Amino acid sequence: MTTATASVSGVRWTKKHLLGLEELSADEISLILDQAAEFKRLAAEGETKLAALKGTVVANLFFEPSTRTRTSFSLAAKRLSADTVDFTASSSSLSKGETFYDTAQNIEAMGVDQVVVRHGTSGAPHLLSKLLKASVLNAGDGTHEHPTQGLLDIFTIREHRQKIAGLTVALVGDILHSRVARSNIWGLKKLGARVIVCGPSTLIPAHVERLGVEVSNNLDEILGQCDCINLLRIQFERQRSAFFPSIREYAHFFGMNGDRIRRSKSDVLILAPGPINRGVEITPEVADGPHSVILDQVTNGLAIRMACLYLLQQRRQELAEAERS
Repeated sequence: MTTATASVSGVRWTKKHLLGLEELSADEISLILDQAAEFKRLAAEGETKLAALKGTVVANLFFEPSTRTRTSFSLAAKRLSADTVDFTASSSSLSKGETFYDTAQNIEAMGVDQVVVRHGTSGAPHLLSKLLKASVLNAGDGTHEHPTQGLLDIFTIREHRQKIAGLTVALVGDILHSRVARSNIWGLKKLGARVIVCGPSTLIPAHVERLGVEVSNNLDEILGQCDCINLLRIQFERQRSAFFPSIREYAHFFGMNGDRIRRSKSDVLILAPGPINRGVEITPEVADGPHSVILDQVTNGLAIRMACLYLLQQRRQELAEAERS
């Protein structure tokens, strides 16, 4: 197997944990993208089972519901020959009063090397990274970040456009509650993209411009400027009050439909982190149309998560060798 970890000259992966894109440099982000591209190339050539993580254990700790992310991480670990432990809160001792930390510690005591964690509280993976010896990989924490989703979105754009720098990318929808938006913003800006966040004023965080983005409350006004439009799901489960009058009104002003596609750039890319609400953020005509790369995002998520697990394990091995010497 080819395990070259970068086409970025002189870049080495030095992180024990992957907690967010805010803390990564442009070169480190590119390193992950390049490694993912290598894994995707190998898969296309029929090399779908690799020995890179043989003898290691990856625990998936999901304290929130997940289909795509949990399944993708589990498959990524197995493709790299790791053993996996899959944990869901509903079937755990948490229901008996065990704490988040005790649960993680008990799982680590089973010999786990990496812990993939999703939690409804922002900062939960950061806490674990300070308490556990295992590497921690953030699979989404509250409204903070979802780094692998941001990476797979960026990877999908780069795959179709061969670059990120100079592109205009719109993030449309529930920016306020979206950890995906934050990871996309950090990653896209570091790689040189122009980022516009667009949605109802009630769903745009105060002072978001400080992150280097532009703000619009009118999707129709920015359509012609955008090379890529990422349609973020309305996160009803995180909302404690009504942020817009009705779903119908939201779809009217911010939903991507056939008419808006026809007024967009002829080669615009349409992305949407699943699950999508058909008829709200996006119509079936657009979701299943030629501009959509939604299924590419799912496919690329596997390669991205393989790359992240691989790079973290490489770093663990380097640290272990340094301790022995």
